[in-house]
Amino acid sequence: QYILEGGGKRIRPILVLLSCEAVGGKVEDAYDASVAVEILHNFTLVHDDIMDEAPLLRGVPSVHTKWNNNIALLSGYALLIESYKLLCLYEADLSQDLLHVFNKTASEVCEGQQSDMDFETQKSISIDEYLEMIRKKTAVLLGCSLKMGAMIGGASTKDANDLYGFGVNLGVAFQLQDDILDVYSDQSKFGKQVGGDIIANKKTYLLLRAYQDANAEQKSQLEKLQNESNAAVKIKEITLLFNTLDVREKATAKMNQYYDIAL
Repeated sequence: QYILEGGGKRIRPILVLLSCEAVGGKVEDAYDASVAVEILHNFTLVHDDIMDEAPLLRGVPSVHTKWNNNIALLSGYALLIESYKLLCLYEADLSQDLLHVFNKTASEVCEGQQSDMDFETQKSISIDEYLEMIRKKTAVLLGCSLKMGAMIGGASTKDANDLYGFGVNLGVAFQLQDDILDVYSDQSKFGKQVGGDIIANKKTYLLLRAYQDANAEQKSQLEKLQNESNAAVKIKEITLLFNTLDVREKATAKMNQYYDIAL
């Protein structure tokens, strides 16, 4: 109840409803699936926050912070089970098709999160590897939301797949925007700890692009700053380096590229 009442943009369930309506289906037919994808999303947030040691989610203490890791783990599992119960409410053939898409997506989301964690200890990560990671961790669930809504609305396989592709490209753009906001955002509006990715040495698009474009001296400075123990100093100095290398503008251009492909 705490995690689901915590708000959020509800983008995924809205996409389920919109795609169902777009292909001529009844919006109310997609309610259960829309709640299922939102619950799955919140399950991933609860567990990701434990792994990332994130103190805040949507401006309030994350579940493991408010209670403890064990309660957060069990709450996450319970959410996952609830999402499956909702998809089982559809008639057998449709339910089976929805579960096929949902299962593939859930597996890819887990793979994406694993890659995200692996990247923290890997020295060399390419931008292409990062984009593939965010495709799995974030984008496929947006694609899944649109595809499931279309399936419920009786869309053709082609239309359902096209909506899936739209969602995936939109999702990559969405995550790139999140990377940008993590550094360049107002704490009161962002709802998460600004600079959290910098503190955790997350290999976001901004950091990878900075390493790619930096000269030898700047790379050395970046490496040194990533070991800085003072969080405020670390965020400030790395952000200054990002500004020098124009990574915000480059990340925005890449985000717009995916957005244009989606459209």
